[in-house]
Amino acid sequence: MSSSSEASPGNWITGSYTGNSNGVRITIATFVGVAWYNVLELIVLIFLTFKRYQGPYFWSMLISSVGILPYSIGYLLKFFDLTSATWLPVTLLTIGWWTMVTGQSFVLYSRLHLVQENQRILRAVKGMIIMNIFLLHVPTTVLTYAANFSQSPASIAGYDVMEKLQLTGFCVQEVIISSLYMWETNRMLQLNRDRGSRKTIIQLLAVNVACILMDIALMIIEFMNFYIYQTTLKATLYSIKLKLEIAVLGKLVKIAHQHVWQSSLTGGGGNQYPSFVDPSRIASDFHHAPESLPTSQGSKGRATGFEAIDYHDDIR
Repeated sequence: MSSSSEASPGNWITGSYTGNSNGVRITIATFVGVAWYNVLELIVLIFLTFKRYQGPYFWSMLISSVGILPYSIGYLLKFFDLTSATWLPVTLLTIGWWTMVTGQSFVLYSRLHLVQENQRILRAVKGMIIMNIFLLHVPTTVLTYAANFSQSPASIAGYDVMEKLQLTGFCVQEVIISSLYMWETNRMLQLNRDRGSRKTIIQLLAVNVACILMDIALMIIEFMNFYIYQTTLKATLYSIKLKLEIAVLGKLVKIAHQHVWQSSLTGGGGNQYPSFVDPSRIASDFHHAPESLPTSQGSKGRATGFEAIDYHDDIR
């Protein structure tokens, strides 16, 4: 691969790292190494956490996790100049970037119905994710190949602008989805009186705050023009996001199924359901231990465009 003549870590949009700093090389290797470790742990956790290997949450979590590997391998090959085939690292990092970034958004969307029952909002979120595939992924991919193969000043400048636009766009997308969780978790806290459930709700709130902060950190690094750090750190942060997601979701599913919240808005008793719990998903008396759903009912989802998580069977 060709190398840039610049000596700042913000200038390796094309070519390999040509500086003399061992600190930069160690930083790149550390980010990639941590991401790989987290991915291996995530894959094990996914197959141990789910009873059934199907459904939107399982597949979005698995695809997003696995996508971190080609993404980070691509940049490792690129920055350390480990191959002369320019197409190989560019293709690897592009495939990984698509699955990792949009996969993460689908992970958030696939469990949004647990706290949000408004079908218009759910459809709008799904539409936003699909729209950004065409508005952000496609043009960035075209400019990535153009910058790395033609290496013309115009294509490199275009990629540099588009890189900032797509990072900002995907950051806004994840902030919007996380904000929906934060809004609903705040409402849950007001309705909830059970200490154990409140702890889980607070954890969910903390996870979404942490994800927003990580997105903001990536944007700051990008707009400081530290391209080499932003691209490799992104793999690490996305792997951390996914680990946080899988840590909280199982608890959230149990709370949604057991229906420990009481609706203070309606002033009702124990037989009334708060708006964020779908009564049709409750198959037994919530005062007693839940029984397994019949096979014919096990995987029916809500009208969100995706199959909803089966509270009984999908999460161990």
